[in-house]
This record gives sequence, C-alpha cells and structure tokens, in this order.
Amino acid sequence: MTIEQIERFVGSDTDRSSRIILKARTVEGFFIKAPDFLELKKKNFWRIVMASKMEEYMQSKDLNLSRIFNGQEIIKIASKTEKSFHSPS
Repeated sequence: MTIEQIERFVGSDTDRSSRIILKARTVEGFFIKAPDFLELKKKNFWRIVMASKMEEYMQSKDLNLSRIFNGQEIIKIASKTEKSFHSPS
C-alpha cells in the first residue's frame, strides 16, 4: 500500500487495534506514532505493536516492543471491529 493509503486509515487514531494483511502473513496490532514517525513515514515504514504485546506497551511505552513494517508489504488493513478491509483501489 502507498503512504497515503496507510495514512488515511491510520489518521490521528493510532491506538485503534487493526488486522493487517501482509504478503506473507496476517498480524493483529496497532500503529504507533513514535519520535521517528515522520522519518519512517517518508520511507513508507510503519511501527506496529502486536496485540500480544499491547498491554505491556501501554504500561512501559517501550519502542522495543514494536516492529517496523514496510508499507509495500501491506495488502489490506481493517479495524479489528470492522468486517471489511481497506485495500488499494
């Protein structure tokens, strides 16, 4: 997906849990805005904290609990409560 497509989904609500379909696998987690957010976004990279580490991240805000994903690997994104996916059109 492009920077604009991902940014449209993420918007200002980064604490929303999402299901992210990558070319190789599906992950559940949420996008975070770390101090390097703008630098990563320019290169279409995104920090995502996996759902399994969400509670620990909320307490510690430790960036080491996040993983950086390339936006080109993302095929679809959906809010965990949504049934439909946002995909490139």
